[in-house]
Amino acid sequence: MSDFVKQNVQWFPGHMAKTGRQIRENLRLVDAVAEILDARAPRASANPDIARMTAGKPRIVLLNKCDLADDIVTAAWVRHFAATGLTAIPVDCKTGRGLKQFKTALSRHVEGKTRSNLAKGMAGKAVRVMVLGIPNTGKSTFINKLAGRKKALTADKPGVTRQNQWFPIGAGLEMLDTPGVLWPKFDDPAVGDKLSFIGAVKDSVTDTQTVASRLLALLAERCPGRLQARYALDTPLALDGAALLESVALKRGMRAAGGQPDTERAAAVFLDEFRGGKLGRISLETPEEA
Repeated sequence: MSDFVKQNVQWFPGHMAKTGRQIRENLRLVDAVAEILDARAPRASANPDIARMTAGKPRIVLLNKCDLADDIVTAAWVRHFAATGLTAIPVDCKTGRGLKQFKTALSRHVEGKTRSNLAKGMAGKAVRVMVLGIPNTGKSTFINKLAGRKKALTADKPGVTRQNQWFPIGAGLEMLDTPGVLWPKFDDPAVGDKLSFIGAVKDSVTDTQTVASRLLALLAERCPGRLQARYALDTPLALDGAALLESVALKRGMRAAGGQPDTERAAAVFLDEFRGGKLGRISLETPEEA
């Protein structure tokens, strides 16, 4: 059996510290904040520094990639955020699902500012929104979908946006796209794991076999049927992630020299399929667990 090295994910490039400073400096320029989380892991993908930095500004939470998460669990997260006084909206920024609800919620949150502008004779002044979130949650995709055309750079990997950028959306709305920012240290190792699972941390700074093994072990507990259906694994499933990864490699005919399971290749394929929704709609955490 493979013996993968334990890892604690830590990834805080220097530009992220600079981003934090820029966020604080630019808050005075905006009327509201849109925080984009990953619907599969809303707690893990919520940088606690963002809540602290943006205190006093209207903040709307967008649960992006809701098409990859369990609908029932996502609805529970919406209720959880509502109980804390936050508006949370499930969205799919690629298709535009939920964006009308975002515009409606934004209008409600900045109603006082809009009335103030009208009283000052600035009826046409654009509402400015800062878009925040950790890497690879879909901030640029969100802006592009609202704008109806590609304005911000996007890619299915973290770290594409590297500086603040203003984008006029039309209809009196402007968006400030910011680089994704993680926090310097994850106090809970499970948070680092989940960020690796959803691709918020670059695969190049992690051991993908360890990441895949941990995700396999988690899914074997949460939804074993999905693994069995996708990879024709034997039942009952082993709960050891390394053993499961070897089984995935063998079932897919991935062998290295000497006929050993090619776990490196299997890990890359498995993570890609999970992130792409090939295993179905899976949530990695519930409000009760958080």
